[in-house]
Amino acid sequence: MDEYERTSRALYQYRALAAEDDGAILPPTENPLEPGDYYTDIPGLTRLLSRVGDFSAGGDIADSALYQGELVEAVKRFQSRHGLKPDGRIDTATLEQLNTPLRVRVRQLELALERLRRRTYDPARPAIVLNLPEFRLRAFDGTNKSEQDPELDMKVVVGQAPDHITPVLLSRLEIVIFCPYWTVPVAIQRNELLPEITRDPSWISANNFELVTPHGEVARDRANSEQLLSELGKGELMLRQKPGPKNTLGLVKFMFPNEYGIYMHDTSAKWLFDPERRDFSHGCIRVENPEALAEWILRKQSGWSRDRIEAAMQGTEPITVSVKRPIQMVTKYSTATVMKNGEVHFFQDIYGEDALLEKELMQRTRAANSTPSQRRAASPALLIHRHTP
Repeated sequence: MDEYERTSRALYQYRALAAEDDGAILPPTENPLEPGDYYTDIPGLTRLLSRVGDFSAGGDIADSALYQGELVEAVKRFQSRHGLKPDGRIDTATLEQLNTPLRVRVRQLELALERLRRRTYDPARPAIVLNLPEFRLRAFDGTNKSEQDPELDMKVVVGQAPDHITPVLLSRLEIVIFCPYWTVPVAIQRNELLPEITRDPSWISANNFELVTPHGEVARDRANSEQLLSELGKGELMLRQKPGPKNTLGLVKFMFPNEYGIYMHDTSAKWLFDPERRDFSHGCIRVENPEALAEWILRKQSGWSRDRIEAAMQGTEPITVSVKRPIQMVTKYSTATVMKNGEVHFFQDIYGEDALLEKELMQRTRAANSTPSQRRAASPALLIHRHTP
């Protein structure tokens, strides 16, 4: 069963659940509900978790006022399916997801199905696919089977909402760079790093940066700090971080052509993968396991064993490798995903893309139901799908 069929079946099931939903709301608690605490609506919590398939244990737990045992495990399953930390604590975020009406879940699945209808990449060829609101990357070998298991599955960090979003795009991964330099974008240089340098001019060398011209030529140090600050602020001089373990891009960079100037890379800030919600970057994508990704990308190129890749990452100079057979590079956006085992996962609409698609579909419906004269008067821009932010 492929992803489209799985999503269609899940939509049918959730429509039936939504039709039976009584709209009951679980009451909040003054403090997060911890395992072992008393709760006033254990029966309501049990019914809800049973309805969506997370609680199936027997016994008389619904008659108890204690939040414990299998009910805690059911909440953990629910949290795992909704992009939350599966710790069993019912805090504000978990209660909000528990109290989300099932008709909202139906709409998430409908929008997911619409996006699958519009899928632009070829699943019969190798592809690296990132689902942005899920914060995950999966790599597929591109067989012609009706269903594929990913050969890689890892966490990613994506652009921070709402100002630095990672776009939805289709490209081709063409280049891997081991031990990359990081040339700081002008906006980050001016707004974030220049204040650090103003406070302490030694910050540049202390953080392994050098000065370069906009053409990439190494510039001489400026003895006059005012001149240096002025040139950095205007973009007449650029900051470039040298390769190494402290480099913001980590030890490897993955390049694919796109109009946004984004790419994937390792990171020196490994703790960013710990939270469940991971929109922390300026738009580029940080990958949890860069060694494995580099090995998968170069798996059919001779001379690039795992040992060679790790040695290249630990080097001191950049090494650029062209991918002989470029791989489809896909960033997609779906707040509902149906796993191969039929389990349905829901995620937050972090970039507001569901709301935009909802608006577009409503406009299309109105246009389809309008008279010919009304359709001629309508702006064509309203009927174009917004592929990217």
